[in-house]
Amino acid sequence: MSVLLETSAGDITIDLFVQDAPTCCENFLKLCKIKYYNYSPIYNVQPSFSFQTGDPIGPESKDSDGGSSIWGLPDGVTKRTSRPEKRTFKPEFSSKRKHTDRGRVSMATTASKVNPDERLASSQFIITLGDNLDQLDGKAAIFGEVVEGFDALEKINSAFVDQNGRPLQDIRILHTVVLDDPYDDPAGLVEPPSSPPPSAEQRATVRIAHDEVLQENTDPEQLEKLRREREARAQALTLELIGDLPFADVTPPEQILFVCKLNPVTRDEDLELIFSRFGKILSCEVIRDKKTGDSLQYAFIEFANKEDCERAYFKMQGVLIDDHRIHVDFSQSVSKLSADWRNNTNSKTARSRGGFGGIDSLQQRKQYRSDDRGKDGRSRHYDYVFDKRAKPDDPDEDGGGRERKRSRSPRRERYDDDRRDDRRGGRDERRRDDRHRERSRDRHRSGRY
Repeated sequence: MSVLLETSAGDITIDLFVQDAPTCCENFLKLCKIKYYNYSPIYNVQPSFSFQTGDPIGPESKDSDGGSSIWGLPDGVTKRTSRPEKRTFKPEFSSKRKHTDRGRVSMATTASKVNPDERLASSQFIITLGDNLDQLDGKAAIFGEVVEGFDALEKINSAFVDQNGRPLQDIRILHTVVLDDPYDDPAGLVEPPSSPPPSAEQRATVRIAHDEVLQENTDPEQLEKLRREREARAQALTLELIGDLPFADVTPPEQILFVCKLNPVTRDEDLELIFSRFGKILSCEVIRDKKTGDSLQYAFIEFANKEDCERAYFKMQGVLIDDHRIHVDFSQSVSKLSADWRNNTNSKTARSRGGFGGIDSLQQRKQYRSDDRGKDGRSRHYDYVFDKRAKPDDPDEDGGGRERKRSRSPRRERYDDDRRDDRRGGRDERRRDDRHRERSRDRHRSGRY
C-alpha cells in the first residue's frame, strides 16, 4: 500500500506497513484521501535527525488544534473536526520496526492525560533524516518508509530554519495521492471532488511563499517593491482575462481629462473654449445619450501634451461653468469610460493631428485616399461597368422588351448555311419520291380497272 506526497521540495513515495500497523495506516490513508494534508507546512526540522508535519495549519498558529484522526471526521476543506472526542487514537508499536534507517515514517505521539504510560496519536507524523535514531523508538509509532524521493528529503534536511526548526522559506505538502487503499471508508467520511484551495488560516501562516524566488543580498525595501509589482502584474493579468483590459501591460493616457458634474446645456465648443487657454486641445466631447442626444453631464478633453493637461487639472478643479461647479480628474481613475470614448474618437483625433495616424511624416497610400473620389462619391480612377439597357417591363422603351445580341463566328455561319442546305436538299428529295410513288400507284390502278 503506497501514498505519494507532492511537496514543494519534491515528490515523496511512502510504502505502508499494513500488517504491522493497520490502525495507523488506515488513519493516514483516509486523511490523505480527504485531502486533509494539503498545504500542511513542514516544521520541527532537525538536520540529520527528522522533520515533522501533519498539522494542516501549523503548530505556531493560534487557530491550530493540533490535527485530528480520521475518526474525528475532520473536514478536508476547513480542517476542522466534527467529533472532537475522537481526535486521537491509540497507535500500534511494533517490536520489530525500529528507526534504524533514513526515511522511516512514524506517527508523532503524546502521553495520555489519563494514563501517562499510554501514548496517543492524531494526524501528525515524522520522517527521519538519519540512521539509527533509537531515541524515537517507543515514542513514535512506525507505519511506513520512504521508497522514492530521497532528494526531497535532502532538500528539507539542508533548508535554512529558525530557532524552532521551521524553514525560513515555507516547505509544504501540496497534494496527496493514494496509490492503493485496502480499507473501507469510515461512516460519515466525505471525500472532496477536487483538491481544495488553502484555507484562510493556512494562508495566514505563510512566511515566505514556497514558490517565491529569493534574491541574495537584496534590500528588504527592494524585495517589498518587487512583491508589489508582482501583485500588480497578477491583477492586471486577471483584468485582461475577464476582458476589462485589452492587454495586461496597458497604461492609462496621461493627457486626457475627465470632466463631470456639467450643466446639461454646456456644449462641446463652450468647454473647448474654456480649456483651450491651457494649451492645444486635440478633441473635446461632451458625452450624450445615443437615443435622445441629451448630455450625460460628463466630457473628455484630450490635450496635445501632458503638461497642459496637468495645468488644467490643478486650475479647473471646482470651477463654476454654467452655474455648475465641475469636477476634474485624470482619465485613469475612470479608465472604462475613457476606453469607450476613445474607441469613438480615434478618427477625430487622427484628423486633427494631420498626416496618417496622427504622424505628420506619414502619408496614406494613394489608392486608399478619400480625396481620390469625385463629388458623386465614385473613384476617379476605376469604377464598375454596368450594361444600361431598358428593362423588359419598362413602358417608356420601344419594343417592350430587351433585345439580346450575340457575336457569331464566321465559321459557325458557314456551318449553319451548310446545314440549312442539307435540310433543304433532303426535303426536296423526299418530295420527289412522294410524287413518283403517287404516279406509279395511279398508273397501276388505271391498268387494273
